[in-house]
Order: sequence, then C-alpha cells, then structure tokens
Amino acid sequence: MINLKVKKNPMPEQAPDIRNHNFEEVSEGYTPQMAINEAMRCLNCREKPCTHGCPVMVRIPEFIAKITEGDFEGAYQVISATSSLPRVCGRVCPQENQCEKYCVRGKKGEPVGIGRLERFVADWHAAHAEELEADAAKDETENSEAAELPAGSKVAVVGAGPAGLACAGDLAAKGYDVTVFESLHKPGGVLAYGIPEFRLPKSIVAAEVEKLEKRGVTFVTNAIIGKAETVDDLMDDGYKAVFVGTGAGLPSFMNIPGENLLGVCSANEYLTRINLMKGYLPEYDTPVQKAKNIAVVGGGNVAMDAARCAKRMGAENVYIVYRRSMEEIPARSEEIHHAIEEGIDFQLLRNPVKVIGDENGYVTGLECVKMELGEPDASGRRRPVAIEGSNFVLDVDCVIMAIGTKLNKLIVETTDKLEPNERGGIGTDEGAATSREGVFAGGDAVTGAATVILAMGAGKTAAASIDQYLSEK
Repeated sequence: MINLKVKKNPMPEQAPDIRNHNFEEVSEGYTPQMAINEAMRCLNCREKPCTHGCPVMVRIPEFIAKITEGDFEGAYQVISATSSLPRVCGRVCPQENQCEKYCVRGKKGEPVGIGRLERFVADWHAAHAEELEADAAKDETENSEAAELPAGSKVAVVGAGPAGLACAGDLAAKGYDVTVFESLHKPGGVLAYGIPEFRLPKSIVAAEVEKLEKRGVTFVTNAIIGKAETVDDLMDDGYKAVFVGTGAGLPSFMNIPGENLLGVCSANEYLTRINLMKGYLPEYDTPVQKAKNIAVVGGGNVAMDAARCAKRMGAENVYIVYRRSMEEIPARSEEIHHAIEEGIDFQLLRNPVKVIGDENGYVTGLECVKMELGEPDASGRRRPVAIEGSNFVLDVDCVIMAIGTKLNKLIVETTDKLEPNERGGIGTDEGAATSREGVFAGGDAVTGAATVILAMGAGKTAAASIDQYLSEK
C-alpha cells in the first residue's frame, strides 16, 4: 500500500538552541515505524530513475521494498552489495542532487527520503551486528573460497579516505592482499578530519575501518607516500598494483592583504584540530582558534562545517561571508537550514578584500565589498561584480578561509613516468588508469574536491580496473 503523503516523514533532531552548544549528532534518525511509513511513499517505478542518480548504483527501490516488509537486514544486504559505507553515505551524501533529485514523488511534493532510509537501515544493521556477525562471516568465507583469483597478489592503496576505503573493500572481497597507507594517525581521510562529529560520529568511521581489518585489509598510518616511501618503492616492495586516493587536501587562500595575521587560518586546519585531534573535548590539549567574533569565508559544505563548529566552540557571532546570493550557494540545503537555525549570520553578496589587524599582528576586522550579480560565468552561475564604494568592515577577531582545496602534487613529483592530468591531478576519469603501468587513481586526487559518494564510486571503479589488470597479467 502506497503512502500518498506529499512530504517526507520529518527527521527527529536536537533543538537548535541545545545542539549549537554540543557536538552530539544533530539528526537522531528514524524509528522502525517512521522508516516503514517513509518507505511506503516509494512508487517502485519501472524505470528506477533514482538508481541512475546514485554514483554507486545502489538498487534503491529494492532496498526500500525490503523496508516496507520489515526486512531491515535484507534491505542492508541490498545496499551493501554496491555501497561500502552506507552509514556514512546515509548521513553526508547530497541526496537532493543525486538519487532524490530523480525521484518521481518529487515532481508533486517532496521526494522519498532515500538518504534517511539508508541511514536507518545501516544503523539498524550496526545495532544488531553481534547477532548477525556469525552468519556474515560464514557467507564471506564461502564467497572468498569460491573466487578464482591470482594467488598472492598484493595491492597498495594510498590514502584511507572514501576512495581508498571503497577500493580496499572491493579488492579484499575479491581476495587480494590489500595494504592501505595513510599519512595521518587515523584512517578515514576527510571522514575523520573534515566532517564534524555532529554530522558524522567518528565511531562510525572507526567501525567501518574495523570491518575492513576483519576482512584482512592492513592499515599503515603515519606513512606519507612520496616522503617515507615513493610509489616506485611500493612497486619494488612487491605490490603488483597501486591505487592513489590521496584526495585534495591543500587549502586555498584569497591572497588578500592581511592573510598572514594571527587569527587567520584555513578551514582544513581548523576542522582537523577539532575533529581528528579532538579539540572540542576539554580533556584534550589540542590548541584551537577560539574567538568571540568569527568570519568564515566561503559557501560550501566545508564553510558550513567550520561555522557551525565555531558556534559550538563558544563564538558569540559567526558570519558566513559569501560573494553570491543564497540561490547560488553550493552547500547542501540541509546544512544551510541547520546553520540558520543555529544562529549563523549569512553575509551574502559580500567579498573580503582585506584582513585588518592591530599593532601586535592580531586580527581585528575583515574589510569586505558589497557585490551584485552580473552575467553568468562558465559555471552557469551569475558572476558577482563589486559595487564601487560599498566597502565596510566586519568586526571579527578570527577569519577562517573555506574557499576550496587544491591537489597535492607530491605523488606525481616523486613517481617515475606518472604524468599529471589537465587539473594537475593523477589519472583520468575513465577506468582509473594512469600514465604509469600498474598505478591507478580515483576520487579527489583525479577530479579535485568533490563528494564522498563520488570518491567511493571512483574507488570501486579502480578496484574493478585493478582486478582486470592483475587477472590479465
């Protein structure tokens, strides 16, 4: 029976004036009855357009149908057949621009809450993991024994972010001996250092890594490939193939006067200190930029994360400074909605031109110019144009730059016969091959900064390419 409700079942959440003082998860998840009710909104369309909107091709109507039957574990098995990190994707994927964008229910109301249902199913599975573990282990052993694979094929994965984890998981399932090299002290990449606890609890990331370890994947942390060892060294060490999924972690700056003042930092550094180094917990000694008035420059998800963290860290006034209007802002609508609820002040059509400081070198203000939208640029968005004589100063004592990231060229510069692509990254968008035989790449290391699910899709594509490459050798 179809639920004809026009709107999604609301997601239970912490109240804004409570959650903006803590780092506990904002959204509390569906109950089983809420999930069944929402699942019944699905029309089970013949063409399944939602599936084609998913970068990893989750069989969406199929898993939703299982929910309507109350078979939550069956729904999880459908999802996990193609998605390596469903608990993560259910929380941080921009479903509104992917699967839900193509949902037929969205034509005359709100689309089915696919992301919310994925999160529910994955959380239900995790809550019942102990009772399901024995059967899952048995099935995995049987599948492993049935596979016909090249014996003793060692594969190195560089980077333990979404792309690397997805690639490692698929290769391990095929029986390969996989070692993941991570430059930081914990695996997870942007899942660990970038996305705040209130959006993605780090216990979930740790659990996903632990699952891979149980399947035989080895993790080596504090290993900077390109410094401690090069990709060439890994090949000499007996790895038959190498996947590079290092992401795009170098922060960008505006190069305006005053950016070197005390109190200016990148969102990467700010979020890493809070998330990976637990700077939000009083029992940790991690130094974190704390201020009364903070300006976050940028309009993406990273800017929202930094601004919402700043509020939770005790700032009285937090400003999002963005040079376009709300219609052009690239962050997820859910994150914008939550930020507004939590008291973040959006300074739209404003662009910084100078960071102002005192005689001791500390930030005291951010000079901005007002903007208006002109003709569309190459991205299709209307180009922001400065209004002459409209300069004003925001009184702030901290400025966080969240205007994007760049690719790290360390791997390219230290690997023989590995040529950069037109973006300065590694490899191509098709098949994950690079100019160096046996070396594959995917995710932000190829495309530049993108989404978690796109990185996962690239990791899965690379795993298939590596399997084909090694099977033919």
